[in-house]
Amino acid sequence: MTTTTDAPPAVPADRRTARRRARVPLPLLLPAGLGLLFLVLPLAGLVVRAPWSTLPQRLTEPGVLTALRLSLQTATLATLLCLLLGVPLAWLLARVEFPGRRLVRALVTVPLVLPPVVGGVALLLVFGRRGLLGGWLDSTFGVTLPFTTTGVVLAEAFVAMPFLVIAVEGALRGADPRYEEAAATLGAGRWTTFTHVTLPLVGPGLAAGAVLCWARALGEFGATITFAGNYPGRTQTMPLAVYLALETDLESAIVLSLVLLTVSVTILAALRDRWITAP
Repeated sequence: MTTTTDAPPAVPADRRTARRRARVPLPLLLPAGLGLLFLVLPLAGLVVRAPWSTLPQRLTEPGVLTALRLSLQTATLATLLCLLLGVPLAWLLARVEFPGRRLVRALVTVPLVLPPVVGGVALLLVFGRRGLLGGWLDSTFGVTLPFTTTGVVLAEAFVAMPFLVIAVEGALRGADPRYEEAAATLGAGRWTTFTHVTLPLVGPGLAAGAVLCWARALGEFGATITFAGNYPGRTQTMPLAVYLALETDLESAIVLSLVLLTVSVTILAALRDRWITAP
C-alpha cells in the first residue's frame, strides 16, 4: 500500500517575482528612496533654476560652444588613450601571475581616491618643463605638455583610466577561458585569440568601462586646471568654464552646467541601452 501526499500547487514564476517585489522591507525601502532623492534633487535644481527664457541667447555666447567642443574632443581622445593603454594593463592584471601584482593593482586604482588637484601637481612634476620627463621632452623634441590641449588629454586620461581598467579586468576574470583554450588548440596565435575571442567575450565590460572613462574625462576639473590651466579655446573645458562663470554670473554657470548634464546623460543613456544592458 502506497501513500500519496498532495503537493502544493506550483506558483507561476511571474507571481513569485511579484511576491518578492511586494516583500521589500520598509527599513530598506526608506533609505533607498532617500538615497535616490539625494542624487536626483541637485540635478532637478539645475532644471528648475535654469533661465529658460534667455537660454538660447546664453547658449550662443562666445566661448560656450568652444568649451563644449573642446570638452568633447579631449574626453574622446583621453578615452582612446585609455583604451590603448588600459586594456592591455587590465589583461595583464587579470591573466598573468607576477610578483607584485597586488601592488600594481593598488597603484592603478590610486587616481580613484587621489584628489584631482594632487594628480595635476604630480603630472607637473613628471611632464613639466623641469619634470622628470618633461625636461627631456622639451630639450630633445621641443615638446611642451603643460598648459596645452595635449595636457588636458593627459590630465583627463590620468584620472579616468582606472574606471576602464577595473571594468575590463572584472570582465576578463568573469569570462570563460575555455573559448580561448579552444582557439589555441585550433592553431590561433595569442594575438589572434586576443582580438577575435577575448575582446568579443568582454565586449560589454569593455563598453561599460569606456563609457565610464569618457564620462569621467568629460567632467574632470582639478587635474586639468592644475596641469593645463584655464585658457579659453585651448584648455578651458566645460567644467572650467562653469567654475569661471560661477564667480561672475550664476545664471551662465547654471546654463553651462545644464548643457554638460544633458550631454552626459544623453550619451550615457544611449550607449548603455545599446551595448551594456543585458537582455
